[in-house]
Formats: sequence, structure tokens, C-alpha cells
Amino acid sequence: PAMLITLCYLYLWARWGPRSAALVRSTVRRLHRSRCSFTFCARQPQPEERVCLRIGGKVFCTGEAQFLDDLNRWSVLLVSPFIHPEKLLPAEHIAFVTESISAQTENLQKGPDSSKEIVKWSDFCSPLAYKPGEPFKLIAEASVDNFSSLGIAFLEDRLQMDNGMVPHRIVSVHLEESALKELAKEKEVKEKSPDMDAVTPAGKAASGRGEEEKCKLEEEKEQEEAGAGEHHHLHLSSCHECLQLENSTIESVKFASAENIPELPDDCSSRTGEKEGESLEKGIKRINLTGKPPNILIYLGSEAAKARFEQVKSVLRECIDAESYTIYQLQQEQVLRDPWVENSLLLVIATEEPIPESSHKQFMTFLSKGGKILGFSSSFTFGGVQVKHKKKLRKAVHELVVTKKDNTEVKLNLLASGCVFEEGVKGDASRMKVLSRLNNADKDTVIVHLTHGSSGGEAILTQAHLELDSNSMDVQSEEDFNLLKMSNSRRYEVLKEILTCLGLSCELSEIPALTPIYLLSPDEEIHLAFLKWLEGNVDAEGLRASSKVSLKFISSWESQVEVTPSLVPVVTEMGSFSSEYFSLKVYQQHLQTKKLGKILLFTEVTTTTMNLLDG
Repeated sequence: PAMLITLCYLYLWARWGPRSAALVRSTVRRLHRSRCSFTFCARQPQPEERVCLRIGGKVFCTGEAQFLDDLNRWSVLLVSPFIHPEKLLPAEHIAFVTESISAQTENLQKGPDSSKEIVKWSDFCSPLAYKPGEPFKLIAEASVDNFSSLGIAFLEDRLQMDNGMVPHRIVSVHLEESALKELAKEKEVKEKSPDMDAVTPAGKAASGRGEEEKCKLEEEKEQEEAGAGEHHHLHLSSCHECLQLENSTIESVKFASAENIPELPDDCSSRTGEKEGESLEKGIKRINLTGKPPNILIYLGSEAAKARFEQVKSVLRECIDAESYTIYQLQQEQVLRDPWVENSLLLVIATEEPIPESSHKQFMTFLSKGGKILGFSSSFTFGGVQVKHKKKLRKAVHELVVTKKDNTEVKLNLLASGCVFEEGVKGDASRMKVLSRLNNADKDTVIVHLTHGSSGGEAILTQAHLELDSNSMDVQSEEDFNLLKMSNSRRYEVLKEILTCLGLSCELSEIPALTPIYLLSPDEEIHLAFLKWLEGNVDAEGLRASSKVSLKFISSWESQVEVTPSLVPVVTEMGSFSSEYFSLKVYQQHLQTKKLGKILLFTEVTTTTMNLLDG
């Protein structure tokens, strides 16, 4: 048998050698349902492993199945499907562990070969849990082909880890259902704890660290100070002590900010709008009372046309308070894979393609959890309401009569989709409300409002092209073009009415003016030391230039100094600092670290924090 296996792999090498990527994909596709594991590694294979491919110092091999039955030492990521283990790993997905090590270890290169096409690890998989240490380990899941793509990139030195570490080994694993359920219970307990911080998946905040951990920290700091001339990375992603320190710092920020950030009650919903004004203090606008992140998703089915996504996105941004929501595209392959159901307010379905049964089921789950759906000429429906095709209506401009919330009517002309709504099951009318009919002999229903479940889930479905303006449509005559053009303002009026009914804010909020950054420190000695370091790292004008946002360090701020998205003044004197949103004194009282978190940059309004420290 051993000779036979060897001959088989010699044949595979002869056939696939010049096409290593094809060999990897073919092997994984054929064997992923069997009881075996796939390993990509930068070491010699174990005796029981069978080498399929060798590229340089790296190998791709298969072996007996690897099981993960003890997940107690792993930390679940906040967006992880581990929270709902019954939804984990569709049939065509593979779970795997990626091990990575520090770039300095064993004099390894610091990253992938920049001359080749780089593959970013997180673009091809969904991370589930991690275990800090050396090596740093991540559990993730990916489709069969995406798993192969990661392995190929690893073999060809093109794989880039998000934490800057060097990938050392990728191995597929089987996750035991019992272990997943146990981990899910632990996750639920942590989520219910008031001390759990939602900003980081690092676990509990550092309070009462043991003497052994303190000694480790002090030893690391001594090593850091001994090599003061070298550049050191703070391994927050891999160092257990650093993760605890990071949590302590975040906890301090929470305490210092809590006095002016009103908390939402657990049971609030989008129906409690009449009490909204009572919770608005000092101009803080509360848009989203459902507790969900302010994300709007646009689903286009299998369509990949960027123009269509931008078209729908543009019309939404013209109606909603664009400063309060973020709009993304929901790809077909993400519907069942990504945790969007718990992380979105509104789903916009803007495709005429039939909705796959599995996707329809997921959309109904979204509604049952309080989600909102807006359908633009789509086949999606539920609750006994059916879509009926009428060829004579297709691509024809018709007059609609829309009933608004205050029972007034709006008449406008729109391009019909060629479909209308009908009640397929009698006696279910209480769940459906007709919002618009065509002004024709049949009075065809083209906009309906449907509710679902007991958590506030609702959908408004349309069979007229509200998302398209006169310039975007292939109209048949100049008369139709003019009718659409004259109805454009009323089209926006109806769209805003629909979006408001679904709980979104369509009031344009005044964009607040940008504010300067304040350089703060609860430790005067560290503050002075930082200023001394700063002297040698800015130009004669006090400017720290960057490709995105440049920082201009000044001792005090006067209102005539302009703050722009690309140039932000940083005030170094702390005496002039005061803010109703942050207390440096409270922050200092809760900070439990020796060095981390001692230097702060604070600003009330900025375009983004992502670019402030770029470069």
C-alpha cells in the first residue's frame, strides 16, 4: 500500500506539478468530505502525513482528521457564529486553525513577498475564535475554494495576516458540536455581564492581576527599556498581559465618558418614538432605538454590477440622514455565512431574480429578530401575499396613488415592474396593509406593508421603480420621460415616507464642526517626556505630516485656527482642556497600568480616527 500511495503522488506531481494551485484545489474539493485533514506548513511533515505538494520550504499534505473537542482555552470573537453553533459551517465550508508567529522569531521575513499579488487572510474567511501566545492561533471557517486560496497563497509566500505576524501553519479541523454548545453557553454568560466590553474580544478587564503577571510585565518593560534605540511593536493581539492592559485602558475610557452617555434600556424598540425627545440631552441625537448597529444592506442577488449598487445606494443617501447610517452590499455568498442578521437595521432587496429558498429563510429570520426589509421590484414576499406577473404593465409608466401615514394621498407617475401583489390566502388581511395602487381599471396593488413576528419585524414591498430616476430608465416615449421627470420630487417624498415608516431618520442632521485634538496625560512626568520626544519628530512649524491627516502641534488653541479633514491642530497644554464628554480625572482614577494609556489624544468631533495615526 505504501508503494502504491507513493506511485500515486508521483503521478499527481507529474501531472499537476506545473499547476500547483490546480492540484491544491482538486485535492481539497475531492477529499474535504472525507475523514482527513489538510495541512499547509513551513516544516517537515509528520510520518503519518502524506505530502501532496512541496514548494520551496513549504509543504501541502493530508493526514488523519484533526478534532477540536476542548475549546475552553479559546476566546470567542464578538461576531462569531459560535454564538449560534447550529448555524455554523454550511456543508461546503471548512473549519481550520491558522498559526502565526512574530516576524522576529527565527529571523523570519516580516511579511509576504511584495512583488507578488498579496492575499489578505481575513478577506477569504470568517474568524471564529483565537488563542493568544506563541504561536498565535485563530479558528476560522471558509468555503472550500477560499480555504484552498489561503493555502495556495501560504505556499507561494503571498499570505498576509491582519495582525502583522507571519503565518506558520494552516490545518483543517473538525469542530465537535458538544464543544461548540459549551462555548456558546460561556459566550452568553459573558455577554450578559455588565463588565463585558463590546469594543474588544479580549475577554475580561484587568482587575487584580496576580504577582506572577506583574513580574512578567516588569521583565518585558526592562527588556524594552534596554533596547531603547530599537523600534518595538506592542503585540496587543498576541500578548495576554497586553490584552489585559488594553482592557483596563478601555474600561477607564468608559468610566470617564459614562457620565454624559445615556444608556439604552434593554427593552426599547422602534415603537417608542414618542419618548425620544426626553432622552435627547445637549444635542445628542438618538437615531437607532432598536439596539442594532446603524447598517443598511443592499442585496442584489447574483448581480455583481457595481453600477447597480451605487445607483440604489445613491438614492437611499439622498433620502436618509447619511451621517447616521452606513450602507453596504450584501453579496449572495454572505447571506448564509456572515453574521449580518444581528448587525443590520434595514435590508434592501433590489433584484428581480428569484430568491433562493435558503436566502428567503434567512431574510425571514432577520424579520423575526426585528429587522426591516424594503423591496424594490423584487420577488420576495411572505404571509400569504403573492406576486402576479402582468406583461402589459412591464416597462410602462403608470400613475400611482400612494396613501401616506396621515391618510393623505400622493399621486405620481412611475415605471411599473410588470408585477402586482395579490392576497393568496384569504383571512390574512390584518397582516397586510395596501399603501399604493395603480390608477387603472384594475386598481392593481403595487406597494404593501407587511409585519412579521412579535419583535417589530416589518417589510414594505414595491412593484414600481422608486429607486430609478428618469435618466436611469429606458422609457418608450418623450411623454413618459416628462411624466417621470415631473414626478421626481414626489418620488423622493414617497421614498422618505416609506423609510420613515421603517424606523429610519430622514431628517438631515447638521454636520458638527470639526474640533482640535488635545494631548492629555494623567502623569505630568510622562507628558513632559512625550513633549521632549515630540520636538525631534516634527518640523520647525510643529507639523507631523502624513499622507492622509497631518497633525500640527500647538501650545494653545484659538478659534481662528482652522480644523480641516486633512490638517488637525493638536493642543499640547492641558490647562485649557475642558469637555462635558470626558473627565481626565475620572479616567486617571480607573487606570490601573504603569505606562499603557498614559498618553491620550482626545477630540469631540473628527471625520475618522482610522487615519489620525497613519504613518
